[in-house]
Amino acid sequence: MIKASVGTGLDRVVRRLFPFLFHVKLNPNWLSLLGLAVSLGAAAGFSRGAFRSGALLVLAGGFFDLVDGVVARAQGKTSTFGGFLDSSLDRVVDMALLLALMMFYAQAGRVTLAWICAWALVASVMTSYTKARAESRLADFQGGILERAERVVLLAAGGLFGLMPLAVTVVAVGASVTALQRVSIAHRRMQALDAEARGRTLQDTQRGGSDDGGA
Repeated sequence: MIKASVGTGLDRVVRRLFPFLFHVKLNPNWLSLLGLAVSLGAAAGFSRGAFRSGALLVLAGGFFDLVDGVVARAQGKTSTFGGFLDSSLDRVVDMALLLALMMFYAQAGRVTLAWICAWALVASVMTSYTKARAESRLADFQGGILERAERVVLLAAGGLFGLMPLAVTVVAVGASVTALQRVSIAHRRMQALDAEARGRTLQDTQRGGSDDGGA
């Protein structure tokens, strides 16, 4: 939802706020990897209960994740592999942050919260997986109330304001709803595809029968 709201205006905003990024030749893939390194530092902080410092690192890592694509487009270096790498690293960060929180709460004896973190981790992976699988068959697949940007913002806010249990719970519930929404959307659109394919097959069959009769 955040990404959809920003839309194509993102490039213009980043250029205006961070012009120094475009004064030197930066490799967009290296920006993605730097964002991963910073985000893993955030996960390390979460695992020790350093939620505020971890949250700041989450935001810093998110910054690199935000600008790598903008820099790639500005330099004319967008690539299929760059998109693949960026998406893959996002999954690593998602799992690392939630796994770190699960470990912290488990070690602290807060078993219920540890299970909620595990739930949030599985649900977050499923939101990404359902979209990836749907996109293998459907063009321009969108949908869901809680996409990755919202999940990251929630975890950062939870760390900054001392509301991590609430943040993780919202992520768990919201990601679960999002995954179900995506399954529902995929089901509806794939049924339409199948119906269209059956219609074409029937037309081809009828056309073939007519050709045989004419012979």
